[in-house]
Amino acid sequence: MNILWLQSAGCGGCTMSLLCAESPNLFDLFASAGLEFLWHPSLSEASGAEVRRLLEAVESGAQKLDILCIEGSIVHGPKGTGRYHMLAGTGRSMLDWVQSLAPKAEHVIAVGTCATYGGVTSAGDNPADATGLQYDGRHPGAALPASFRSQSGLPVINISGCPVHPDWVAETLLLLSQGELGADDLDIYARPRFYTDTLVHHACPKNEFYEYKASAEELSQIGCMMEHLGCIGTQAVGDCNIRLWNGEGSCTRAGYPCINCTAPEFEEPGHGFTQTPKFAGIPVGLPTDMPKAWFMALASLSKRATPKRVAKNATSDRIIVPPSVKSRKHD
Repeated sequence: MNILWLQSAGCGGCTMSLLCAESPNLFDLFASAGLEFLWHPSLSEASGAEVRRLLEAVESGAQKLDILCIEGSIVHGPKGTGRYHMLAGTGRSMLDWVQSLAPKAEHVIAVGTCATYGGVTSAGDNPADATGLQYDGRHPGAALPASFRSQSGLPVINISGCPVHPDWVAETLLLLSQGELGADDLDIYARPRFYTDTLVHHACPKNEFYEYKASAEELSQIGCMMEHLGCIGTQAVGDCNIRLWNGEGSCTRAGYPCINCTAPEFEEPGHGFTQTPKFAGIPVGLPTDMPKAWFMALASLSKRATPKRVAKNATSDRIIVPPSVKSRKHD
């Protein structure tokens, strides 16, 4: 299967992340799966007239297109023309090219949260009128209408994340190459369920602190970051603490709160990323599927039962009280 990858308005971070794919690396993976780039602006040698001819061939139908990948948000300004972002040398906006090429593709993939929902490039007053490919924030219908379906009958496949984990992209492409990704494999925002059926909270190394509501008070401390430091890993989808980054890390493992970057409109939470909004001292954002009354009851019980070791370590930058094993006569 061939892939045409276009980079729209964004930082290019998802391509940088994709290049960190390991075991196998990106190029070995593609070769073994029969995937090849028709063109990628950062990885391909072709440029100028050669690329223009390729785009025209895809547009006319002379060149079959299996997978169209878009990285970065789609700029609509000024006044819906898209001319704030022209595809160099073509005299046409990226918006125009995307709307023309997407219906020709067997599959269309939005790579990263900018491409899926608008992301960071749509934050604030959004003077460029940037959106995602098929979503404008949480709202369906953007550069492509809500009713859009590719040649396969699927909507735009939204691999959200800022940036995406390289395996999320690689696994999506592999599943498509094998015909194993259908409508039932996508969640309500058309994200692949193989990574969104999991919460970032799952396998977080701070879970013991979370269970006892033993909270960090500063970023350098190892306690749970939900109560004071804005962590919303209990609400955010993603297998970040199971499918580790570079084989060993994640945001929460590095001591930074999860900011839910796989979600639409994560870029404007209405408060600082490292702040937990509260009402009467109670965090406003509660764990997924957790009624407030249950959370309050469990939190109260958990804090009463917190071992001194856990409470002491929570506000330290390292484990200062290790677990002890006491001998018991009747074990």
